[in-house]
Amino acid sequence: MKNYYFFTSESVCEGHPDKICDQISDAILDEVLKQDKNGRVACETLTTRGLLFIAGEITTTGYVDIPEVARNLLKEIGYINPSYGFQYESVGIITAIQEQAPEIAIGVDKGGAGDQGMMFGYATDETPELMPLPITLAHKLVMRLAEIRKKNIVDYLRPDGKSQVTVLYENGKPISVESVVVSAQHNPEISQKKIKEDIIELVINYIIPEELRSKKMKIFINPTGSFVIGGPMADTGVTGRKIIVDTYGGVGSHGGGCFSGKDPTKVDRSGSYMARYLAKNIVASGIAKKCEIQIAYVIGQSEPVSLMINTNGTGIIPDNEILKIIKENFDLSPRGIIKKLDLLRPIYKKTACYGHFGRNDADFTWEKTDAIEIFKESIK
Repeated sequence: MKNYYFFTSESVCEGHPDKICDQISDAILDEVLKQDKNGRVACETLTTRGLLFIAGEITTTGYVDIPEVARNLLKEIGYINPSYGFQYESVGIITAIQEQAPEIAIGVDKGGAGDQGMMFGYATDETPELMPLPITLAHKLVMRLAEIRKKNIVDYLRPDGKSQVTVLYENGKPISVESVVVSAQHNPEISQKKIKEDIIELVINYIIPEELRSKKMKIFINPTGSFVIGGPMADTGVTGRKIIVDTYGGVGSHGGGCFSGKDPTKVDRSGSYMARYLAKNIVASGIAKKCEIQIAYVIGQSEPVSLMINTNGTGIIPDNEILKIIKENFDLSPRGIIKKLDLLRPIYKKTACYGHFGRNDADFTWEKTDAIEIFKESIK
């Protein structure tokens, strides 16, 4: 008997208010790491109409001109025109930065976790990226939307935008895309008819393979009928509000902690990256079609307090055997993860938009599949 269900994921453009904040927080982290690889950063950003508020704890031997970093980032995103209601040169910037609490440093300096919590990693063989199909397509749609704006393929788009993709699954396998939503901020003089035609041709048909498009696929372009006012002019943004966009689009579990603005001693970030690395290598090795991993830590302690593997019944060896392989071959202490994945590098600004996982980028070391032989040995 066949089992059908729908699953939906969303993504957002780099000009979305929450993503502005994620990118600023990570751009500040990168500037610290360029000067001081042992710098400690926990940086939060809030934005609203005409204002950025940047706060947090930063301990470093270097110096970062935070307003300059933020303005350069806004210019790079495309907030260059005062008519957008938010512009990189005129935005007001308030900063409130202090040093990391010494009680945290005591535990972290000896190699312990920077906080307590649980982190999840996931992988599935339903796409070449070993990611769920809905979030993969949602990211590609908004990346394409940004591309046609920045390359001036169309000249009326503004930085804000969203996508949403609904996929039909049969017995756990994706078979068709049933609906697509693209919301694209635009100049006021452009007709919705022109926007819809361009988005369908240049974005949706460009990204969604024809063989995946359902014959009844629904397309929604700017569903409210207009999207002129966007970005911080329309909505307040805060670091860490798009954690599902950042990860697996709602597939699997999430520990609740965001990544952006946190140096890798914070296990919200490094632990999640390592969990993805392990899950991806397990699936890439062929010993499971799906894999979810949970790692949990106590602040100041180096070894995780728990490690869980769940292959959803798709493993060709028992989950407890996979768990044993991991414990025997991988150092899951924060210091060990940082060394294994080479995380003390200024690579984080580009992680802050279009997802932290499933990206073909050499700097995303947690996406490497260089550990598959370790897991393949278990089959032998």
